This record gives sequence, structure tokens and C-alpha cells, in this order.
Amino acid sequence: MKKAIFILLGIALLCGPLSAQSKDSAHTWKAGVVMTPHEIARIGLSHCFGSEPIPDQVFRRMKGNTFQPNTIITRAMLRYIRLLHYDIDGKVRTGEMVCNKAIAADLVDIFRKLYDARYPIHRVVLLDNYDANDERAMNDNNSSCFCYRKVAGSRKLSAHARGMAVDINTFYNPYVKKGRDNRLIVRPAGARRYANRSASFIYKIDRNDLCYRLFLQHGFQWGGAWRSCKDYQHFEK
Repeated sequence: MKKAIFILLGIALLCGPLSAQSKDSAHTWKAGVVMTPHEIARIGLSHCFGSEPIPDQVFRRMKGNTFQPNTIITRAMLRYIRLLHYDIDGKVRTGEMVCNKAIAADLVDIFRKLYDARYPIHRVVLLDNYDANDERAMNDNNSSCFCYRKVAGSRKLSAHARGMAVDINTFYNPYVKKGRDNRLIVRPAGARRYANRSASFIYKIDRNDLCYRLFLQHGFQWGGAWRSCKDYQHFEK
């Protein structure tokens, strides 16, 4: 009981006004925790959605993983977002995301509206939990944003490297492309069955989906509309 109260008080402190938070306050926000209606009411729902400069504790997790030495993006250009989301079982969980400060307000608004609509998102944790390994994260159906990396199979930096792209429910909305030999390339590899977008299944993103509509309303482009390949999980600005 004492441990549960301590965790709740820690989250409540984090969810207070951003101006009152210490630079290292995000160490008390643990993504993936199931929240009860009583806990949410006590904290205040509006305080569980917000963004702030990257706290020290979070940046220590990022260094050497999603954040690599570079001349493109700096720590000051990024923001740490905290959010709540429903999982497929209807449980409310805490989530976290790092993005470019240019889209931080967009993402807070989008995730708040997805939460209000009880839109199911499997998991929202930093890619640093997976040592910045995108394949592992996608196989875990994780949703994320920032990762300093190149586009798979090329030398071009991904929009994720600037924190300007978000991937949602990644296992069920894979990257799909036909190779030169007409062979179908699917990432993650185990999600080949979900390359068939005429089928019905959970977490599916299409043009009728609320997640799709909200991201486009905020000026994002959808990877599922690309011609050279289809990246159904991907939204970028």
C-alpha cells in the first residue's frame, strides 16, 4: 500500500504545472503503468498530457541509443511528451514520447483526442527501451517518434532523426515495398499478414481511421499514401 501511494504521489508531482517541475522530474513518470479512474481523477486528467524540455534522466537513457552525436538535431530542439492511452483491453496506461519541439503541441492534442475517443494503442515507450532497435520495437507493436537513424536501406536520414515522424501500432501497420525482383519486403518481417490492407484486424490504420484523420488535420502526411512504398504506421511533418 505504501509503495502504491509513493508511485501515485510521484506521478502527481510530475503531472503538475510544467513551470513548477524540476529539470529532472520525468524520472517519476514510468511509461506502461496501468492507471485507475481514481488515480487519474486525483491527479487531474489535463495534467497527464503535456510536453517539456528533455529532462536529464531521460537524456541519459537516450545518449548512445536514440540520440547520437550529430550536426542536425540538438537536445534543445527536442521535447519529452507524457500522455495516457487506452490499450486493446480498455485499460488506461501511461505513455511517453520524444519529438521535435515543432510538433510537440500537435502530438499532445492528437493523443489527448485519441484518449478521449478510447482509441486503442498497444504501447508508447521510448525506443531506448529497445536499444534503438526499430525491428524489435515494431515486433512489440510499440508507438514512438524520435530516433536518430537513416532510412532503412539508404544513406538518407529518416524524418525520425529530426523528431518529425511518428509511428503508431507498428506491428499491425507495417512498412511494405516491392523489391526489384517483385519480392514483397515487409518490416517488421513477422507482420507480413498485415500487408493485406483489404483484411479487417485490430489496430488497422486506414483513411477511415480516427488516428489518420487527426494527424492529417494537424498537417502530417501519411506513409500509407506513398507511391514507391507503403508505410502504414508512419505520419510525418
